[in-house]
Amino acid sequence: MNPRVAIVHDYLVDSGGAERVVIALHEQFPDAPIFTSVIDRQTTFPVFNLMDVRTSFLQRLPVRKSNYKLLLPFFPVAFESFDLSDYDVVVSSASGFAKGVVTSSDTLHVCYCHTPSRFAWRFHEYVAQEQMGRVKRSIVQLIVHFLRQWDYVAAQRVDYFIANSQTTAQRIQKNYRRESVVIHPPIDVESFSICGDIGDYYLVVSRLAPYKRIDLVVQAFNELALPLKIVGAGVDAQRLRALAKPNVEFLGHVPQNQLSELYARSRAVIFPGVEDFGLVPLEANAAGRPVIAFAAGGALETIIDGVTGRFFNESTSDALMAAVRETDIHSFDAGAMRAHAERFSKTQFQKQIADFIGEKWQSFGPP
Repeated sequence: MNPRVAIVHDYLVDSGGAERVVIALHEQFPDAPIFTSVIDRQTTFPVFNLMDVRTSFLQRLPVRKSNYKLLLPFFPVAFESFDLSDYDVVVSSASGFAKGVVTSSDTLHVCYCHTPSRFAWRFHEYVAQEQMGRVKRSIVQLIVHFLRQWDYVAAQRVDYFIANSQTTAQRIQKNYRRESVVIHPPIDVESFSICGDIGDYYLVVSRLAPYKRIDLVVQAFNELALPLKIVGAGVDAQRLRALAKPNVEFLGHVPQNQLSELYARSRAVIFPGVEDFGLVPLEANAAGRPVIAFAAGGALETIIDGVTGRFFNESTSDALMAAVRETDIHSFDAGAMRAHAERFSKTQFQKQIADFIGEKWQSFGPP
């Protein structure tokens, strides 16, 4: 008998890599309902309108993407309130609270962890990301003191952890004292294609938050005087625009077909931050383009130096400028980069997830 599966996710208010993981999980388990704290149907993927999405009591509040984080103290109660007693397997997709659902002793709970909760374990980075003032920061720090304790306890409710990268696996071990296996998140390889007509510009695709270090790229290209296109939006946009010279163009959010073309025609994609995993380098490779990346975090797992991209070793604009000047984009083979990206396809991800859950359920579930 196939187990009854439920999927749990922190919140559906964005259209990013974590939400793509939820979509891939639902495709693998199409009968599984998705439990989440809140959903903003205007800002997340439209495909969720076709799925059985069940929200918490927080949805009845005036929640939008712009203010849902004001509910931070109430998320633990929201997830603990879900009744999951009808399900044999719960798969949580978490960078925050979803792993804290309460399950019965005969329910298998597997958590796909994007990162241990940033607000709890990397508070200063979280504050920089949200650009909090002094008063708000003091209030949030007091709340986080208690949420950190809850987050650790919640992690002990999980039967098995899956990490999205070795970097995340190390953080799970450090913060939660739990072992995990690594299954990299999927990219939609078929959404990208190789183009022989390469443009004159370099490309950044990122949320514009301070910790993403897009300022390093702007500073470097101000000096290089080379065309740079930046795709994305965020709290750091105004500061970055003020910093940039006319050769730097901000495109904001763009539709998928335009993004695919921007990748495919770029000289190279710049990836300056430290990410838990980071899908952008693989999307660039799927479009046959190399990546110039800071040598840290998930980039070390997705980029092969000299084959699919090039690393710079110091988080400075000077180091980035040197890497751009020294990188011969014609030395990279588009077909080899595409083949590398295909190793991270959705099909591969779904097979690994299904095999892992099937194996654990066989030993966990009834005979």
